[in-house]
Amino acid sequence: MEIIVSSFTQGVVWSVMAIGVYITFRLLDIADLSAEGTFPLGAAICASLITSGIHPMLATLIAFVGGALAGLLAGWIHTKLHIPALITGILVLTGLYSINLHVMAGRPNIALLGQNTIFSIVQEATGWSKNVSVLVVTLVILAVILTLLVSFLNTELGLALRATGDNLAMSAANGINTNWMKTIGYMIGNGLIALAGAMVAQKDGFSDIGMGIGTIVIGLASVIVAEVVIPNKTIGIRLTTIILGSFIYRLIIDTILNQPFISIRSTDLRFFSAILLTFVLYLPELQKQRVAKSRLTKGGRAA
Repeated sequence: MEIIVSSFTQGVVWSVMAIGVYITFRLLDIADLSAEGTFPLGAAICASLITSGIHPMLATLIAFVGGALAGLLAGWIHTKLHIPALITGILVLTGLYSINLHVMAGRPNIALLGQNTIFSIVQEATGWSKNVSVLVVTLVILAVILTLLVSFLNTELGLALRATGDNLAMSAANGINTNWMKTIGYMIGNGLIALAGAMVAQKDGFSDIGMGIGTIVIGLASVIVAEVVIPNKTIGIRLTTIILGSFIYRLIIDTILNQPFISIRSTDLRFFSAILLTFVLYLPELQKQRVAKSRLTKGGRAA
């Protein structure tokens, strides 16, 4: 039971990052590796501001803006310099490594022990435990994010962004500025990823220069698990199910780490994350094969 509660709490926080990954990965059909740079960027900005005396909520919002600006840069590199999306992500995450160090004044990590955070403020005001405070605050933030995102994606601009990801050539032929749509998607996605970094830093009590490694794997796994478990849903339901996908992913990882049969270290986490993502990525293909086989069998019987 303790593992389930812990996995759900972590899954809910990390789902903010997974929603950001979904924006570029699914809506724009772009594999954006810059997430591994913008996640620690959000954590670095937030931690630096909080330790400087800035209110945690304002620091968290500024972290989102910082991520959006990184997304703007990635969008500009991809659309204006015509550099492929994969290489764009590598360039941005590489450059952000140095920027993140500058943001943290050359320190590899910043501790938030004894500092107020968006979670500790609620914990002190209500007397709730840390896990409950984290869960409640994160769910409120997720409710705001999902409401704003669904509303935006159903506007004319949001529909144009979705159309760009569905069919780039047709969108351009219908007068949509596809470069601008891609840039907007980059900004929203990376803004949410940086926001998640700020929230994770406050939950864990520190920011670290290396905390972005493997985030893209977590985000992709959460998105694909959600699609496998609950397929073919509208955009609003799909964004909401990513929370479930993130929880399932964390639960599987935590179960692997805590099982009594094989001794596994926390340093093995990324190895098992990669294996899990490989399996999850194969699931849709496995489902297609089963459907095709079933149709072939039914066709043979009908003949």
